[in-house]
Amino acid sequence: MKNLDVLNYMGFYDDSLEKLDEFIQKRVGDVYPGAVIAIGCSRGLGYCSAYGYSLIIGEKLPMKENTIFDLASLTKPVATATSIMILVEKGKIYLDEGVQDILPSFKGLAKEKVTLKHLLTHTSGLPAHIAFYRWCSSAEEVVNEICSKVSLVYEPGTRVVYSDLGYILLGYIIEKISGERLDLFAREKIFNPLGMKDTMFNPPEKLRSRIAATELCKWRKKLVWGEVHDENSYAMGGVAGHAGLFSTALDLAIFAQMMLNKGSIGSTRVLSRRSVEVMTTCHTEGLESRRGLGWQLKHRGAACGDLFSEDSYGHTGFTGTSIWIDPQQDLFVTFLTNRVHPSRENTKIVKFRPKLHNFVVGLRAY
Repeated sequence: MKNLDVLNYMGFYDDSLEKLDEFIQKRVGDVYPGAVIAIGCSRGLGYCSAYGYSLIIGEKLPMKENTIFDLASLTKPVATATSIMILVEKGKIYLDEGVQDILPSFKGLAKEKVTLKHLLTHTSGLPAHIAFYRWCSSAEEVVNEICSKVSLVYEPGTRVVYSDLGYILLGYIIEKISGERLDLFAREKIFNPLGMKDTMFNPPEKLRSRIAATELCKWRKKLVWGEVHDENSYAMGGVAGHAGLFSTALDLAIFAQMMLNKGSIGSTRVLSRRSVEVMTTCHTEGLESRRGLGWQLKHRGAACGDLFSEDSYGHTGFTGTSIWIDPQQDLFVTFLTNRVHPSRENTKIVKFRPKLHNFVVGLRAY
Protein backbone atom coordinates (compact mmCIF):
# COMPACT_ATOMS: atom_id res chain seq x y z
CA MET A 1 0.00 0.00 0.00
CA LYS A 2 1.36 3.40 -0.99
CA ASN A 3 0.13 6.95 -0.57
CA LEU A 4 2.32 8.90 -2.96
CA ASP A 5 1.31 12.31 -1.65
CA VAL A 6 2.35 11.37 1.89
CA LEU A 7 5.52 9.62 0.70
CA ASN A 8 6.61 12.64 -1.33
CA TYR A 9 5.93 14.93 1.61
CA MET A 10 8.09 12.67 3.80
CA GLY A 11 10.92 12.35 1.28
CA PHE A 12 10.51 8.69 0.35
CA TYR A 13 10.63 7.52 -3.27
CA ASP A 14 9.93 4.20 -4.99
CA ASP A 15 13.56 3.14 -5.29
CA SER A 16 14.11 3.73 -1.57
CA LEU A 17 11.05 1.64 -0.70
CA GLU A 18 12.38 -1.19 -2.87
CA LYS A 19 15.57 -1.09 -0.81
CA LEU A 20 13.49 -1.21 2.38
CA ASP A 21 11.55 -4.23 1.12
CA GLU A 22 14.79 -6.03 0.35
CA PHE A 23 16.23 -5.13 3.77
CA ILE A 24 13.24 -6.60 5.63
CA GLN A 25 12.71 -9.59 3.32
CA LYS A 26 16.31 -10.75 3.84
CA ARG A 27 15.58 -11.42 7.54
CA VAL A 28 12.53 -13.62 6.93
CA GLY A 29 13.21 -17.08 8.33
CA ASP A 30 16.08 -15.82 10.47
CA VAL A 31 14.91 -12.93 12.65
CA TYR A 32 11.18 -13.62 12.23
CA PRO A 33 8.84 -15.82 10.16
CA GLY A 34 7.06 -12.72 8.91
CA ALA A 35 6.58 -8.99 9.38
CA VAL A 36 4.45 -5.99 8.46
CA ILE A 37 5.80 -2.45 8.39
CA ALA A 38 3.79 0.77 8.31
CA ILE A 39 5.45 4.17 7.85
CA GLY A 40 3.73 7.52 7.96
CA CYS A 41 3.46 10.99 9.45
CA SER A 42 0.89 13.43 10.83
CA ARG A 43 -0.77 13.54 7.39
CA GLY A 44 -1.43 9.79 7.42
CA LEU A 45 -0.05 6.44 6.33
CA GLY A 46 2.55 6.56 3.57
CA TYR A 47 3.57 2.93 3.12
CA CYS A 48 2.58 -0.50 4.36
CA SER A 49 4.01 -3.83 3.24
CA ALA A 50 4.00 -7.45 4.41
CA TYR A 51 6.76 -10.06 4.29
CA GLY A 52 7.08 -13.78 5.00
CA TYR A 53 4.53 -15.86 6.83
CA SER A 54 2.01 -15.53 9.65
CA LEU A 55 2.07 -19.31 10.22
CA ILE A 56 4.79 -21.86 9.46
CA ILE A 57 3.61 -24.92 11.41
CA GLY A 58 1.40 -27.42 9.66
CA GLU A 59 0.96 -25.10 6.72
CA LYS A 60 2.40 -21.81 5.60
CA LEU A 61 0.09 -18.80 5.56
CA PRO A 62 1.44 -15.64 3.90
CA MET A 63 1.69 -12.48 5.96
CA LYS A 64 -0.67 -9.74 4.77
CA GLU A 65 -0.90 -6.01 5.38
CA ASN A 66 -4.06 -6.56 7.44
CA THR A 67 -2.68 -9.46 9.51
CA ILE A 68 -3.69 -9.13 13.15
CA PHE A 69 -0.89 -9.42 15.74
CA ASP A 70 -0.79 -10.08 19.46
CA LEU A 71 0.70 -6.72 20.48
CA ALA A 72 1.90 -7.93 23.92
CA SER A 73 3.23 -4.90 25.84
CA LEU A 74 2.10 -2.37 23.25
CA THR A 75 -1.12 -2.82 25.23
CA LYS A 76 0.44 -0.58 27.90
CA PRO A 77 0.66 2.71 25.96
CA VAL A 78 -2.06 2.14 23.36
CA ALA A 79 -4.87 0.89 25.59
CA THR A 80 -3.99 1.32 29.26
CA ALA A 81 -2.06 4.58 29.55
CA THR A 82 -4.34 6.29 27.01
CA SER A 83 -7.41 5.16 28.98
CA ILE A 84 -5.90 6.46 32.22
CA MET A 85 -5.31 9.87 30.63
CA ILE A 86 -8.90 9.98 29.39
CA LEU A 87 -10.03 9.42 33.00
CA VAL A 88 -7.63 12.16 34.14
CA GLU A 89 -9.20 14.55 31.62
CA LYS A 90 -12.65 13.64 32.90
CA GLY A 91 -11.63 14.60 36.44
CA LYS A 92 -12.07 11.05 37.72
CA ILE A 93 -8.46 10.61 38.93
CA TYR A 94 -5.18 12.54 39.10
CA LEU A 95 -1.67 11.28 38.43
CA ASP A 96 -0.26 11.83 41.92
CA GLU A 97 -3.24 10.11 43.52
CA GLY A 98 -2.29 7.23 45.80
CA VAL A 99 -3.05 3.75 44.53
CA GLN A 100 -4.12 2.84 48.06
CA ASP A 101 -6.76 5.59 47.95
CA ILE A 102 -8.36 3.82 44.98
CA LEU A 103 -7.58 0.23 45.97
CA PRO A 104 -7.68 0.04 49.81
CA SER A 105 -6.48 -3.58 49.68
CA PHE A 106 -3.13 -2.39 48.25
CA LYS A 107 -1.34 -2.70 51.57
CA GLY A 108 2.20 -3.31 52.77
CA LEU A 109 5.41 -1.54 53.70
CA ALA A 110 5.70 1.76 51.77
CA LYS A 111 2.74 0.92 49.51
CA GLU A 112 0.95 4.02 50.75
CA LYS A 113 3.58 6.05 48.84
CA VAL A 114 2.78 4.51 45.44
CA THR A 115 0.90 6.78 43.03
CA LEU A 116 -0.69 6.28 39.64
CA LYS A 117 2.29 8.06 38.09
CA HIS A 118 4.62 5.54 39.70
CA LEU A 119 2.68 2.71 38.06
CA LEU A 120 2.70 4.46 34.68
CA THR A 121 6.46 5.11 34.78
CA HIS A 122 7.56 1.75 36.23
CA THR A 123 8.88 3.43 39.39
CA SER A 124 6.39 1.94 41.87
CA GLY A 125 8.70 -0.46 43.67
CA LEU A 126 6.80 -3.49 42.40
CA PRO A 127 8.92 -6.42 41.15
CA ALA A 128 9.49 -6.96 37.44
CA HIS A 129 7.49 -10.16 37.00
CA ILE A 130 5.68 -12.87 38.93
CA ALA A 131 4.24 -15.99 37.29
CA PHE A 132 0.74 -15.62 38.73
CA TYR A 133 -0.66 -17.94 36.07
CA ARG A 134 0.85 -20.90 37.91
CA TRP A 135 -1.70 -20.56 40.72
CA CYS A 136 -4.24 -17.89 39.73
CA SER A 137 -7.15 -18.42 37.35
CA SER A 138 -8.88 -15.03 37.20
CA ALA A 139 -8.16 -11.30 37.04
CA GLU A 140 -9.54 -10.86 40.54
CA GLU A 141 -7.13 -13.43 41.96
CA VAL A 142 -4.12 -11.78 40.28
CA VAL A 143 -5.08 -8.28 41.47
CA ASN A 144 -5.65 -9.60 45.01
CA GLU A 145 -2.19 -11.20 44.99
CA ILE A 146 -0.54 -7.93 43.95
CA CYS A 147 -2.50 -5.85 46.46
CA SER A 148 -2.29 -8.06 49.53
CA LYS A 149 0.69 -10.38 49.10
CA VAL A 150 3.33 -8.78 46.86
CA SER A 151 5.91 -6.62 48.64
CA LEU A 152 7.73 -3.67 47.12
CA VAL A 153 11.35 -4.39 46.20
CA TYR A 154 12.59 -0.78 46.25
CA GLU A 155 11.49 2.62 47.51
CA PRO A 156 8.87 4.13 45.17
CA GLY A 157 10.26 6.78 42.83
CA THR A 158 13.93 5.83 43.29
CA ARG A 159 14.39 3.37 40.42
CA VAL A 160 12.92 2.33 37.08
CA VAL A 161 12.13 -1.38 37.03
CA TYR A 162 9.94 -2.38 34.10
CA SER A 163 7.01 -4.20 35.67
CA ASP A 164 3.86 -5.78 34.29
CA LEU A 165 2.37 -5.72 37.78
CA GLY A 166 1.84 -1.97 37.79
CA TYR A 167 -0.07 -2.13 34.52
CA ILE A 168 -2.19 -5.02 35.74
CA LEU A 169 -3.26 -2.71 38.56
CA LEU A 170 -3.87 0.17 36.14
CA GLY A 171 -6.17 -2.02 34.06
CA TYR A 172 -8.16 -2.86 37.17
CA ILE A 173 -8.23 0.78 38.26
CA ILE A 174 -9.70 1.78 34.89
CA GLU A 175 -12.47 -0.74 35.46
CA LYS A 176 -13.13 0.38 39.02
CA ILE A 177 -13.21 4.10 38.19
CA SER A 178 -15.11 3.92 34.88
CA GLY A 179 -17.40 1.02 35.67
CA GLU A 180 -16.34 -0.65 32.41
CA ARG A 181 -13.79 -3.38 31.77
CA LEU A 182 -10.64 -2.17 30.02
CA ASP A 183 -11.51 -3.75 26.67
CA LEU A 184 -14.93 -2.10 26.56
CA PHE A 185 -13.67 1.28 27.76
CA ALA A 186 -10.80 1.37 25.26
CA ARG A 187 -13.06 0.27 22.41
CA GLU A 188 -15.61 2.96 23.20
CA LYS A 189 -13.24 5.83 23.95
CA ILE A 190 -10.26 5.10 21.66
CA PHE A 191 -10.60 2.43 18.99
CA ASN A 192 -14.11 3.03 17.67
CA PRO A 193 -13.75 6.84 17.45
CA LEU A 194 -10.48 6.44 15.53
CA GLY A 195 -11.84 3.74 13.22
CA MET A 196 -9.39 1.11 14.50
CA LYS A 197 -11.72 -1.70 13.45
CA ASP A 198 -9.21 -4.54 13.88
CA THR A 199 -8.02 -3.57 17.37
CA MET A 200 -9.45 -5.64 20.22
CA PHE A 201 -8.90 -7.97 23.13
CA ASN A 202 -9.88 -11.66 22.74
CA PRO A 203 -10.42 -11.73 18.97
CA PRO A 204 -13.25 -14.03 17.88
CA GLU A 205 -12.54 -17.45 16.40
CA LYS A 206 -13.71 -16.32 12.96
CA LEU A 207 -10.65 -14.03 12.69
CA ARG A 208 -8.12 -16.75 13.47
CA SER A 209 -6.93 -17.17 9.88
CA ARG A 210 -6.01 -13.46 9.83
CA ILE A 211 -3.98 -13.64 13.08
CA ALA A 212 -0.23 -14.24 13.24
CA ALA A 213 0.55 -17.38 15.22
CA THR A 214 2.87 -17.11 18.21
CA GLU A 215 4.51 -19.82 20.29
CA LEU A 216 4.38 -23.57 20.71
CA CYS A 217 3.55 -23.13 24.40
CA LYS A 218 5.01 -25.66 26.82
CA TRP A 219 2.55 -24.63 29.52
CA ARG A 220 -0.58 -24.81 27.38
CA LYS A 221 0.89 -27.70 25.37
CA LYS A 222 -0.30 -26.32 22.03
CA LEU A 223 0.40 -23.71 19.39
CA VAL A 224 -0.89 -20.34 20.60
CA TRP A 225 -2.82 -18.91 17.68
CA GLY A 226 -5.64 -16.43 18.04
CA GLU A 227 -5.41 -16.15 21.82
CA VAL A 228 -3.12 -14.05 23.98
CA HIS A 229 0.47 -15.24 24.28
CA ASP A 230 1.24 -13.70 27.67
CA GLU A 231 0.56 -16.30 30.36
CA ASN A 232 -0.62 -13.92 33.08
CA SER A 233 -3.01 -12.17 30.69
CA TYR A 234 -4.32 -15.57 29.58
CA ALA A 235 -4.97 -16.55 33.20
CA MET A 236 -6.83 -13.24 33.63
CA GLY A 237 -9.18 -14.00 30.76
CA GLY A 238 -7.23 -12.23 28.02
CA VAL A 239 -8.08 -8.69 29.17
CA ALA A 240 -5.33 -7.05 31.22
CA GLY A 241 -3.56 -3.72 31.46
CA HIS A 242 -0.14 -5.12 30.59
CA ALA A 243 -0.93 -7.41 27.62
CA GLY A 244 -3.79 -8.84 25.61
CA LEU A 245 -4.44 -6.26 22.87
CA PHE A 246 -4.50 -7.42 19.23
CA SER A 247 -4.21 -5.08 16.27
CA THR A 248 -2.81 -4.50 12.79
CA ALA A 249 -0.04 -2.26 11.50
CA LEU A 250 -2.74 -0.31 9.64
CA ASP A 251 -4.72 0.39 12.83
CA LEU A 252 -1.60 1.33 14.77
CA ALA A 253 -0.74 3.76 11.99
CA ILE A 254 -4.02 5.55 12.78
CA PHE A 255 -3.10 5.67 16.47
CA ALA A 256 0.40 6.98 15.69
CA GLN A 257 -1.04 9.68 13.43
CA MET A 258 -3.35 10.71 16.28
CA MET A 259 -0.36 11.02 18.61
CA LEU A 260 1.60 13.10 16.08
CA ASN A 261 -1.44 15.36 15.76
CA LYS A 262 -1.48 15.85 19.55
CA GLY A 263 -4.55 13.76 20.28
CA SER A 264 -6.78 14.08 17.24
CA ILE A 265 -7.38 13.15 13.62
CA GLY A 266 -9.59 15.59 11.78
CA SER A 267 -12.61 16.33 13.93
CA THR A 268 -12.07 13.24 16.10
CA ARG A 269 -10.23 13.94 19.34
CA VAL A 270 -9.46 11.20 21.88
CA LEU A 271 -6.88 13.09 23.98
CA SER A 272 -6.20 16.74 24.67
CA ARG A 273 -3.04 18.26 23.27
CA ARG A 274 -1.73 18.70 26.80
CA SER A 275 -2.31 15.03 27.67
CA VAL A 276 -0.15 13.93 24.75
CA GLU A 277 2.56 16.35 25.86
CA VAL A 278 2.45 15.03 29.45
CA MET A 279 2.50 11.41 28.28
CA THR A 280 5.59 11.95 26.12
CA THR A 281 7.58 14.06 28.60
CA CYS A 282 10.26 12.42 30.72
CA HIS A 283 9.10 11.78 34.30
CA THR A 284 12.18 9.82 35.39
CA GLU A 285 15.08 12.25 35.03
CA GLY A 286 18.17 11.02 36.88
CA LEU A 287 16.98 7.40 36.97
CA GLU A 288 18.07 4.39 34.92
CA SER A 289 15.62 4.78 32.04
CA ARG A 290 13.76 7.68 30.42
CA ARG A 291 10.04 7.07 30.79
CA GLY A 292 6.94 8.98 29.85
CA LEU A 293 3.46 7.87 30.89
CA GLY A 294 3.08 4.52 29.19
CA TRP A 295 5.82 5.33 26.69
CA GLN A 296 9.52 4.61 26.61
CA LEU A 297 11.48 7.69 25.53
CA LYS A 298 14.56 7.82 23.31
CA HIS A 299 17.64 6.67 25.23
CA ARG A 300 20.98 5.04 24.58
CA GLY A 301 20.41 1.64 22.98
CA ALA A 302 16.72 2.30 22.24
CA ALA A 303 14.93 0.15 19.68
CA CYS A 304 14.40 3.25 17.49
CA GLY A 305 18.12 3.35 16.72
CA ASP A 306 20.45 6.31 16.39
CA LEU A 307 18.70 8.57 13.88
CA PHE A 308 15.36 9.11 15.59
CA SER A 309 15.42 12.41 17.48
CA GLU A 310 15.67 12.88 21.23
CA ASP A 311 11.95 13.72 21.26
CA SER A 312 11.03 10.23 20.07
CA TYR A 313 8.87 7.83 22.05
CA GLY A 314 7.71 4.29 21.50
CA HIS A 315 7.33 0.80 22.91
CA THR A 316 8.10 -2.81 22.08
CA GLY A 317 6.24 -6.05 22.73
CA PHE A 318 7.57 -9.48 23.68
CA THR A 319 5.92 -11.17 20.68
CA GLY A 320 8.02 -9.08 18.28
CA THR A 321 6.02 -5.88 17.95
CA SER A 322 7.08 -2.25 18.10
CA ILE A 323 5.90 1.29 17.46
CA TRP A 324 8.13 4.39 17.45
CA ILE A 325 7.04 7.96 16.88
CA ASP A 326 9.28 10.97 16.19
CA PRO A 327 7.45 14.32 16.39
CA GLN A 328 10.56 16.27 15.44
CA GLN A 329 10.89 14.41 12.12
CA ASP A 330 7.09 13.95 11.77
CA LEU A 331 7.57 10.20 11.39
CA PHE A 332 6.20 6.96 12.77
CA VAL A 333 7.32 3.40 12.15
CA THR A 334 5.17 0.48 13.22
CA PHE A 335 6.97 -2.84 12.80
CA LEU A 336 5.03 -5.95 13.74
CA THR A 337 6.54 -9.44 13.64
CA ASN A 338 5.76 -12.88 15.03
CA ARG A 339 9.32 -13.47 16.21
CA VAL A 340 8.14 -15.88 18.98
CA HIS A 341 6.71 -18.26 16.35
CA PRO A 342 7.42 -21.04 16.95
CA SER A 343 9.74 -20.28 19.90
CA ARG A 344 10.58 -17.35 22.18
CA GLU A 345 14.23 -18.45 22.06
CA ASN A 346 14.76 -16.41 18.87
CA THR A 347 15.76 -12.98 20.21
CA LYS A 348 17.49 -11.62 17.09
CA ILE A 349 14.79 -8.95 16.80
CA VAL A 350 16.45 -7.02 19.65
CA LYS A 351 19.54 -6.19 17.57
CA PHE A 352 17.62 -5.86 14.32
CA ARG A 353 15.15 -3.16 15.42
CA PRO A 354 17.70 -0.30 15.81
CA LYS A 355 19.19 -1.16 12.42
CA LEU A 356 15.76 -1.12 10.79
CA HIS A 357 14.88 2.30 12.18
CA ASN A 358 18.29 3.67 11.13
CA PHE A 359 17.68 2.27 7.63
CA VAL A 360 14.24 3.90 7.37
CA VAL A 361 15.50 7.36 8.35
CA GLY A 362 18.51 6.96 6.07
CA LEU A 363 16.26 6.46 3.07
CA ARG A 364 14.64 9.90 3.35
CA ALA A 365 15.71 12.40 0.73
CA TYR A 366 15.18 15.32 3.12
